[in-house]
Amino acid sequence: MSGPLQSPGFWLHHAALAWRAELDARLRPLGLTHTQFMLLATASWLEHLEGPPTQQQVADQAGTDRHMASRVLRTLEELGLITRHAHETSARALRLTLTPQGWTLTRQAVQIAQALDTQLFGPDPASLRTTLRTIAEHRDAP
Repeated sequence: MSGPLQSPGFWLHHAALAWRAELDARLRPLGLTHTQFMLLATASWLEHLEGPPTQQQVADQAGTDRHMASRVLRTLEELGLITRHAHETSARALRLTLTPQGWTLTRQAVQIAQALDTQLFGPDPASLRTTLRTIAEHRDAP
């Protein structure tokens, strides 16, 4: 038997849709969308590792379009979750810093996402993570 039901890509797509819908539902009480969470969590991780990241670094790491990321980050700033400030050496770049409220909300949202991951992928999803990472990194290959 052939057809879409035999395609791992078909099931990967539908699994991603299900994961996103469930994450959206769980983040809704915090007032966050999936995209807001991804950008906020990415900004917090990069800030934790290297200090305030640029908007472009956050968009690249999160895998989002820079124009869409800019709009969403502006909304996060209006919500008081991040601040955007001028880059020290580039007039075109902005650096991002989470506010105390942003850090608190991000910690709550990350706990929700981790709980969902454990529920859906089990307590040790190393093999699945490796497979998905290999697929995702392929998109960045020349």
